[in-house]
Amino acid sequence: MSGTGMQALLAAAPVLVVLVLMTVAGWSAARAGIVTAVVTLVLAVSAFGFGGAADPFTAWSGSAGVLAEASFIALTVVGIIGPALGIHHLQQRTGAALRLRSGLARLHPDPRLGALLVAWFFALFLEGAAGFGTPVALAAPFLVAAGMPPLHAVTAAMIGHAAGVSFGAVGTPVLAQTALVDFTGAELARATVPYHVVLGGVLMAAVVLTVGRAFGDARGLWAWGAFAAAAFLVPYGAIAAFVGPELPTLGGALVGFSVFALVLVRRRGRIGAEAGPGAAPRAAAGGLPGAEPVEAREMPMVLAAAPYLVLVALVLATRLVPPLRDALRGVVLEWETATGFSGSVLPLFHPAVLLTAAFVIGALLQRASGREIRGAFVVATRQLGPVVVALVAMVTIARTMSHAGMTDELAYAAAGAGAAWPLVAPAVGAFGTFVTGSATASNVLFTELQATTAEAVDLPVLPLLGAQGFGAAVGNLICPHNIVAAVATVGLTGQEGRVLRSTFPTAAIYVVLGGVLALLLAR
Repeated sequence: MSGTGMQALLAAAPVLVVLVLMTVAGWSAARAGIVTAVVTLVLAVSAFGFGGAADPFTAWSGSAGVLAEASFIALTVVGIIGPALGIHHLQQRTGAALRLRSGLARLHPDPRLGALLVAWFFALFLEGAAGFGTPVALAAPFLVAAGMPPLHAVTAAMIGHAAGVSFGAVGTPVLAQTALVDFTGAELARATVPYHVVLGGVLMAAVVLTVGRAFGDARGLWAWGAFAAAAFLVPYGAIAAFVGPELPTLGGALVGFSVFALVLVRRRGRIGAEAGPGAAPRAAAGGLPGAEPVEAREMPMVLAAAPYLVLVALVLATRLVPPLRDALRGVVLEWETATGFSGSVLPLFHPAVLLTAAFVIGALLQRASGREIRGAFVVATRQLGPVVVALVAMVTIARTMSHAGMTDELAYAAAGAGAAWPLVAPAVGAFGTFVTGSATASNVLFTELQATTAEAVDLPVLPLLGAQGFGAAVGNLICPHNIVAAVATVGLTGQEGRVLRSTFPTAAIYVVLGGVLALLLAR
């Protein structure tokens, strides 16, 4: 094997190790992450010169810097998980969760259709409005409350929101690309959206299968799934093609939800017509560990949904009202060490603030007792300990690979594919999200690589930039620290490997089909 090939293999080792430990060995993300983080640091120092003469830091100070970055990033993610868990536990204690479940049944008696609505439209809306892990953090507990087992709830929510990740929170991933290449956001949106419009049915098929397994039967659900997919993908594609990157996910979810819910209401008289014999959940909606389920209180649906409605209102106001958005984005918390390690966050614009406000305002509107509020807060906080360890470990792997040049080594090795580059272009985008946890970060890492490689092998650039944005969304399904955050919200901490085994086949199929489509579009 050539030296370059060996370097690429060594650079891939952390990815392979963490995948094997989590999926084959069945280790928890914390255990697999700690072991792989050590392996990654050793490889970075011994094979990639991390902390050597070319760096402004030593191996020890570099390791400390990476750990500082990882801890900072982990805390920004925990800031989302904590209040999301708090909302769920509060909903359990006040009886609002059961009230919402009965409300979903009023749309249609088949609980699988309510689950489809949440896993697809609700998760996509939150992705388009807030991003940063908010969709799964709220949709997965909602699905558990609606009767789905936790593993299926996380899987459905992660797959269900993936098509929206290419445009993220009001177009952020695409807008990041505009700073790196000479194309407008509108051009990049038009280049990215065909991948999901053509292939999005794959995601819906996976959601239907997951919901069907959760409730014991998928019969009668396929037609509804096809309708839900079209209800989102048609306006999503139209907005991306004719408006730009800011609103495809948000607008597609709102339009699709309205159409889907209207049809559900019209069909609700046909009780059980579409439901198979397994339409009832396999297990009761027991909620999360530490929750205290109660009987549904007599409260209007609008109050039962208060935390979610408050969150939607806050998201829309802070994202779509320019003066407020700009004022909130003007407050930046950042730090940097003398050796170049750094971190930053927009504290007032971050979803953690919005989720916390939704928790507090929702509790006040529902007139929750002090005992209920304290109980929700305490239980949610206790669940965060193992999550922090796993997140820090996983992000340490990603930041070490980035600082040591291991991520770039793998990308440039893939660029050796030449004319076959379109086949691997989406995989590069997915890999970027796998190691960073962010579609935006993946685009920042690899957009220029996609453009220069396309030019070098005489291929059109735009379809491959679209493939990058598409692949970055797919990587969201298998990114370890995204999975860590997701399972924490439904009480599955330590079972991250089970979720990865559930989402990996869909991600693999989707990215391979994306490569084939990229090859056709780049002709």
